[in-house]
Amino acid sequence: MTRLLSLAGAGLAALAAPQAYARAAAASTMHPAASAAFGPADAALVLGARVLPDGRPSRALRQRVEVGAALYHRGVVPLLVLTGAADNREGLDETEAMERTALELGVPADALVRDGSGHDTRASARNARDRLGLASVVVCTQEFHVPRAMWLCRSVGLDTQGAFPPVLAHRDTALGYARELPATWKAALEIARDTIAPGDAPR
Repeated sequence: MTRLLSLAGAGLAALAAPQAYARAAAASTMHPAASAAFGPADAALVLGARVLPDGRPSRALRQRVEVGAALYHRGVVPLLVLTGAADNREGLDETEAMERTALELGVPADALVRDGSGHDTRASARNARDRLGLASVVVCTQEFHVPRAMWLCRSVGLDTQGAFPPVLAHRDTALGYARELPATWKAALEIARDTIAPGDAPR
């Protein structure tokens, strides 16, 4: 029994290792959206999320846009990059819903850029670097997602800070933290692969 418990503990530690690393690496540069600790950046990289069937942003997606808008209005960033799937699994455009929300929040149209090919965080980071020529971003997403998102952005050479909305006591929040364990392992393997064989990595 003791041996089984030890093996289980070792397995859990191994599963949590990439997330622990990502959190440690992000700790000094990820902050609640209301924090005054942010340095200036080229843009807020607002990551996509679910859109409701009627085209409205989900609560998570609206929160992400609200974070980006707050950074814009405080002068931390001059630009919001709204990145997500232009045609997601439900056939909806995440970036269109994000743009409407940002405009409602008072961000002018000329401060908004839509990236409809940001099908995951890794693609969003690469697009920000390669297509938009950005060097620094504040990535905007929920707290559970920020460490992994920052790690992926930094892995492509972006100077990255992380901003998040208030953490809600909700079932979706708990599921989000649980999903980050395997998701961060996946990110770690992808980053390692591209580090070992950068010539084979998609751009």
